[in-house]
Amino acid sequence: MEKKYSYRQTEEGKLYLVATPIGNLQDMTFRAVEVLRQASVIAAEDTRQTWKLLNHFEMEGPRLISYHEHNKPKAEKEILELLRQGQTVALVTDAGTPAISDPGEDLVRAVIDSGFPVISIPGACAAITALVASGLPTRQFSFVGFLPRERKHRIKELAYWKRRTETLIFYEAPHRIRETVEDLLAELGNRHISAARELTKRYEEFARGTLEEFKQLLDEQPAKGEYVLVVAGCSPEEAEVEEDVWWRGLSVSDHVDALIGQGIAKKDAIKQAAKQRGQSKRDVYQAVLQAEADEK
Repeated sequence: MEKKYSYRQTEEGKLYLVATPIGNLQDMTFRAVEVLRQASVIAAEDTRQTWKLLNHFEMEGPRLISYHEHNKPKAEKEILELLRQGQTVALVTDAGTPAISDPGEDLVRAVIDSGFPVISIPGACAAITALVASGLPTRQFSFVGFLPRERKHRIKELAYWKRRTETLIFYEAPHRIRETVEDLLAELGNRHISAARELTKRYEEFARGTLEEFKQLLDEQPAKGEYVLVVAGCSPEEAEVEEDVWWRGLSVSDHVDALIGQGIAKKDAIKQAAKQRGQSKRDVYQAVLQAEADEK
């Protein structure tokens, strides 16, 4: 297999992706501490949070810079320049593994495209921590992360995942957990769920049961902390029944968009949607054009 990229054989800089604890500071690895100590620069999501971590492990010296969603373009240029100067940059988030539901994903791509090495220092990840303790199948799973904030986009996203048979993993904030669970229940049915919050912390808690039972629990107890929702996949029997009707309830345009979201080219998505709906390709194409015009 031909390599798309080859790293420069020079003494130029490296980017380290350093996983940090998601709650319990004892989950920090020896290697992670050593890499942060030796880094020329630490790029942090929130420098205040990272300073607390550095102070706990009595680290002095590394220069801290900010890298987050709102300063990505400017910070990316600064980090690439540091790498060209031969400096070592360690990327950290407030908690967990960088580049998972995190703007670090864009930085990693830019660094690779520029020919510099990217080295991952493994450690805590909330998704995997919740999955392995969920009691649900772990042989195959998909990490969905945060669902869209707008309900119509959230429903559209869930329509895509509805027929998937592997275990699904979602992240959610406490102020949105109720509406997300309601949509999961409405779109996926009353599946089994393991809801984890405050992972690795003093008040770590797992709620295991059905989506309906978890919804009732939220009625009785206020939501606190960040949640990881591990949801059972669709049964093979249900997936077979739903195979030809998953798009029902979607507009023609949303149907095409859902197919594109599965990695299908727009032209082929229009053709496939027309076949599934029993309509002409021309009618589907016109519906897509009209929807695009209405959004402008």
